[in-house]
Amino acid sequence: MTKLTQTQTIILNAGAQRTENIALPLPKGLAGAAAKMAVNRMIALGWLQEVDANLRRGEPLWRETGDGHGTTLVVTDAGLLAIGIEPVAAQPKTDLHNDCYETPKAPTQRAGTKQAMLITMLQAPDGATMDEIVAATGWQAHSARGAMSGALGKKLGLVVTSAKENERGRVYRIDQPAP
Repeated sequence: MTKLTQTQTIILNAGAQRTENIALPLPKGLAGAAAKMAVNRMIALGWLQEVDANLRRGEPLWRETGDGHGTTLVVTDAGLLAIGIEPVAAQPKTDLHNDCYETPKAPTQRAGTKQAMLITMLQAPDGATMDEIVAATGWQAHSARGAMSGALGKKLGLVVTSAKENERGRVYRIDQPAP
């Protein structure tokens, strides 16, 4: 049995964790001739297989074939066995809408946290200024802005708006109720 190199192990492990065992993208720093040499060796050993890429599903391309098609790399059963993973027989897809996959749980808000306090402040009709947010949470201004952008905006999907008011300065508000 051939001993795996560190690069081969990384490629096979990453591919084993992806949908349909797609081995791309390759590890950072592995490009050009080194990538081609590593992949060709793994194909020769039967650990990777070059297959037509489904561009509609956004599968990454390994190379273009010249006739307008592209190929991607897939970890084979032998590749899975080489890293100690038992191949699983493919389950036939019964529906085209991927209903068999669990939908990710929406993030939930815990009561009594600084984030909950921030949401309450921003949902108030008067909204909140940065000074009020900093005083209430004990955060620095850049942390409060990051929480509004990241945790509230990206993770919870809340829309935080800001408007400059003459008497108070910049006031932040959430225009929709929390989930």
